[in-house]
Amino acid sequence: MKQRSNYWQILPYLNPHWRMISVGLFCVTLFSVFSPIMAYMAGDISQYLGAGNVELLIQLSLIGGLVFIIRGIAQYGQDALMAKVAFAVTLDLRKRIYNHLLKVGSAYTQVVQTGDLAYRLTEDIDRVAEVIYKIFHQFIPCILQLILILGYLVWVNWQLTIAVFIIAPIIAVLVGWFGEQLRKFSLRSQNRTSDLSSLVTEFTGNMRSIQAFAAEDYANFRFGQEAELNRQIKYSTENLKAFQYPIIGFIQAASILFLFILAGWQISLGNLTGSKFASYATAIAFMIDPISITTSNFNEIKQGEASVDRVFDLFKIPVTIIEKADAIELPRITGKIDYQHVSFGYTSDKLILKSFDLNIQPGETIALVGASGAGKSTILSLLNRFHDVSSGSISIDGIDIRDVTLKSLRRQIGIVPQDTVLLSGHIAQNIAFGQTQFDIKDVEEAAKIANAHQFISQLSQGYYTYVGEKGTTLSGGQKQRIAIARAVLFNPRILILDEATSALDSESEALVQEALERIMADRTVFIIAHRLATVRKADRILVIENGEIIEAGTHSELLDRSGRYAQFYARQFSQGV
Repeated sequence: MKQRSNYWQILPYLNPHWRMISVGLFCVTLFSVFSPIMAYMAGDISQYLGAGNVELLIQLSLIGGLVFIIRGIAQYGQDALMAKVAFAVTLDLRKRIYNHLLKVGSAYTQVVQTGDLAYRLTEDIDRVAEVIYKIFHQFIPCILQLILILGYLVWVNWQLTIAVFIIAPIIAVLVGWFGEQLRKFSLRSQNRTSDLSSLVTEFTGNMRSIQAFAAEDYANFRFGQEAELNRQIKYSTENLKAFQYPIIGFIQAASILFLFILAGWQISLGNLTGSKFASYATAIAFMIDPISITTSNFNEIKQGEASVDRVFDLFKIPVTIIEKADAIELPRITGKIDYQHVSFGYTSDKLILKSFDLNIQPGETIALVGASGAGKSTILSLLNRFHDVSSGSISIDGIDIRDVTLKSLRRQIGIVPQDTVLLSGHIAQNIAFGQTQFDIKDVEEAAKIANAHQFISQLSQGYYTYVGEKGTTLSGGQKQRIAIARAVLFNPRILILDEATSALDSESEALVQEALERIMADRTVFIIAHRLATVRKADRILVIENGEIIEAGTHSELLDRSGRYAQFYARQFSQGV
């Protein structure tokens, strides 16, 4: 079944700009009307030129000059206004898509190719802008010109114009066939470009691993292979275009020669004068560019259809975490948390948590330990509403988290992850992550609590030192302390420490651990850790296995029981971890 075009979905984005579009279409109409007028004037000029009437030729030339001036103003109006509309529409589209992806969250962005997503938000949307612009700037004016010129041709000599109506459908069918083939080629080309972009993103983001495993030859092979496939499909697209233009051009040229023969026949019969034929030929000449531009635009519109489909496919990604219409703002909390009979699975046929219960008091520090895949991260991702429970409920201070706004919930839960995410920008911006306005003094105070102020002050620009993407210019310990400073400035009531010190050397770990102990004071804290040395001070340690709590207690209590926790601890201690 032929894929339905998504161009109709652009219409709602045009509605806010209807006034500007109306003025632009008026300019388009004004510009187009002058084509038959200029053809008519060409016939008069040829008549008076043959008669040697200089005075009338001067008058017609002045009128012609005025026509060109008005036509030029109309052309500027249609070009400028339609460009403004096209870029305004694509800005709105780009912002709405990005906002939608933020609502979709990590469930989608973690599995999609980053390069493909970036390509859709940039190149594909830019292609949509080009299509919108060309539809209003060229396609509609050319179609209107062709209609007006054809009407004029019928008025001058309907017998000749019948031949035009016979030839035009042949050209239209060919243009339509080529356009459909180009749409298919273009979709394949853009998918290939997305794959290449994703590969580049993947390899450049893992350059150190490639070098560490001496995998340069493999990376070169993969890149060359993908680049070659990209070249092949792009060449196929351009080859089809190259094949199209001479065929259409030949038919157009043959059609014009055929019309000249018919015109000679009409003149011999007395149905057409020399001046009328000059006017008719001028009108035919005025049709050549619109036909050529329409053909080219039709190809680009069909190619752009692939981009439109790829862009609007992003809107089809379902938002799984939906905020209630009557959701309330979560007030400042004490940090009491209750998991009541919570069940959850990433797929419907496999539950990670089954009727899970957990009650946490304000200010309590809870450590979650267990093997990878036991359900530790799942328990906390449900608290943030990165996923919703399949059954049961989670409440904070007695309020079900599904009844509050996502922003007010997440603003009171801070996370210090194992892998700190730093964005391109200066250090102060990274500490004040998520805040468009911030006081640098507050940032500095947060950095001091996080043991980060000293190393930041020694950088070339201090807090305004630029860090590249992912913060590759900083050490792991420095990035981790920036993450802690970020959490301090965030000032959450609930704090999640997700393997916060697992990848650090002993010196960095000591600094980070000291900072963590400061920030943990008077907060409800969750600690996820494989290294059990970091959880010994927790108020309660929960051993998680298959989504269930199989042991709970303090460090010393669990060691005395000689259970699973004691086994973990003995194994790590014997290995010197």
